[in-house]
Formats: sequence, C-alpha cells, structure tokens
Amino acid sequence: MLAYAMHLFRTEPIREVKIHPDGQHARQIDFQSWLERRGFRRIATARRPFAGTFEDAEGRCIVIHPRSGLSDVTALANGIVIEAECKGGAIATTHPGRLSRLDKGLCEIVGRLMMKAPGSRLVAVMPATDVTRRIGRKLAPRCAAAGIGIALVDPRGRVEDVGE
Repeated sequence: MLAYAMHLFRTEPIREVKIHPDGQHARQIDFQSWLERRGFRRIATARRPFAGTFEDAEGRCIVIHPRSGLSDVTALANGIVIEAECKGGAIATTHPGRLSRLDKGLCEIVGRLMMKAPGSRLVAVMPATDVTRRIGRKLAPRCAAAGIGIALVDPRGRVEDVGE
C-alpha cells in the first residue's frame, strides 16, 4: 500500500493519497517509521496510534485512516478517483501452496474491483513475482476491458504496470 502510494506521487498530479489499512496491516507495518524514513512527519493524529495525516517537505500528504469498505489506496488525479486494492507481501518461495495463494490473491482483488461503481480508475496491486507476472499478463487484456489495471510491486518498492 505504501509503495503504491509513493508510486502515485511520482506518476500522477496528486498532493494527497489516502490509505485504508485493516487491523492486520497495522500489526505488520510500522506506518509512522516507514513514512518518517521517507521524509514524512505526522501533522495530525487519529484514534488509532498508527493512523493520522503525514506530510513531507513538498506538502504532499498521506492520510492513514482504517476504514472497512474503502479501497486500500485512493487518490484524486485530474478529477478521476484512483482506487487500488492491494494484496500480500513479497513471497520468495517455490512451494506450490504459497504460489497458489498468489494466484488466488490476484484473482480475489480483481473480483473486488469488479464490484466497484464505474467511473474510477481501478488498479489491482500485488507483489512482483514470476507467478503474479505470468498471471497478470494473462489477465491484463480482460482486466483492461473492465477498466482495471494491474500493478506489481518489487521488494524495493518499484512498480511495474502489467499490460501497458
């Protein structure tokens, strides 16, 4: 989620990204430390200790607000809402069960995005692995026809748009 938010700052004319993590994300990620290492400071707090508004020296804001029912990452660019559903962390394995979970995860978030109302730019975000790249390339034409992009994030936070 955080890597995709930073990608949006680099590639879109936006000043604010909203992240809506669930409780599991809050247990796995130290949002504040991650953001501080990248030059963001907390300017507003929220009820949960990991939530709040963070701003960098350029005035760009990341709002972390846990709320179910919203996309994991949202932003407004040129009047169009960008909604991204994100799944999983980097998985370096050849175990068939774990590889199958990557397959299912990508299909699950594409399905979730299919239920969104039309009008937004929708993106399915997954870790970049050989499995997600192969499946993403297969799904890309059909997803594009439904208005859904596929983005893969590598361990260094670089984002690859599949099918573009």
